[in-house]
Amino acid sequence: MDTQQVAAQSGNLRFLLNEWDPIGVAELVQDEYDCMIGPLLRRLWRGADRTGISAYLWNEMEQHFGLDPATLEVERMADRVVTWWEAVRARHP
Repeated sequence: MDTQQVAAQSGNLRFLLNEWDPIGVAELVQDEYDCMIGPLLRRLWRGADRTGISAYLWNEMEQHFGLDPATLEVERMADRVVTWWEAVRARHP
C-alpha cells in the first residue's frame, strides 16, 4: 500500500465520518472524527466485518464521545464503512 492510497483512504473515510457527523460539528470542525480513521483502517485491513466495525463505532461513541450509540444509527454507519471498504479492495486487491 503506497502513501497516496493511504491518504486517499483516509480522506474517503473522513468524508464518511463527517457525513455521519454524530456530534453535529463537521461543518465547523473537519477533523473532529480523525481519531477514528487510523483505528478503523487498521481494523479493515485486518479483515474486520460489519460486526467488528459496529462494535468499534459503538464503543467510540459511548466511551470517547460520551454519546448514546443507540440513537446514532451505528449499524448503518458500519454498513457504509464496510461497503466502502469492499469497493476499495475490489479496485486495489
